[in-house]
Amino acid sequence: MKEPEDQPKNDLCRGLAQLLEITDDDVVTAMRDLPGYLDITPGDFRELYEHAYAYAVSRLTHNLHASQVMVRDVVSVGPATPLTEVAETMARAAISGVVVVDEGRPVGVISERDFLSRLGGGRQVSFMEIIAGCLGSKGCAVVPLKEERAEELMSSPVVSVGEREPLCVVADRFHDHKINRVVVVDDGGRLAGILTRHDLVRAIFGTVEAI
Repeated sequence: MKEPEDQPKNDLCRGLAQLLEITDDDVVTAMRDLPGYLDITPGDFRELYEHAYAYAVSRLTHNLHASQVMVRDVVSVGPATPLTEVAETMARAAISGVVVVDEGRPVGVISERDFLSRLGGGRQVSFMEIIAGCLGSKGCAVVPLKEERAEELMSSPVVSVGEREPLCVVADRFHDHKINRVVVVDDGGRLAGILTRHDLVRAIFGTVEAI
């Protein structure tokens, strides 16, 4: 059977298309539940299902746009915001990342990973490793961050997509840059929203619990 010409090719979309992969037993059980007689083998049935499912994922990721899925109420900070305030903002909002905005335009992103990388001297460390280091010595790696600002820690340039970009483009950004969130900008390059892998999966399946 011919592959769908516009079937998503990146790892993320291909993974989505395989999440509901079915077995021969699934097919046989389903066919027994259907009234009447189906003149089709379980293998043909499964192949038809898998291609139909791939087409459905492709249709959704091409027809849904970033603006339809993104979170519009984005928590942001300015480039000169002290890191103590950035950390407090993230803790208060219970989020793992904030967008750094300068005159309405996103210039960087700060995530928990950025904090951990800085505290580990450029090496990715765990939260408990930081705690162990603080408890086991006279100094604490967190203290020097009190003198730094958002622009000194943020990851830049920002990985972004336009509001009208289809979700397949968003999935490409996740895959190509190995990130979990992208910033959505309007036609003028100003911050419009943010979109995570969680949002992408929820948009396709209706709820993350579906997987």
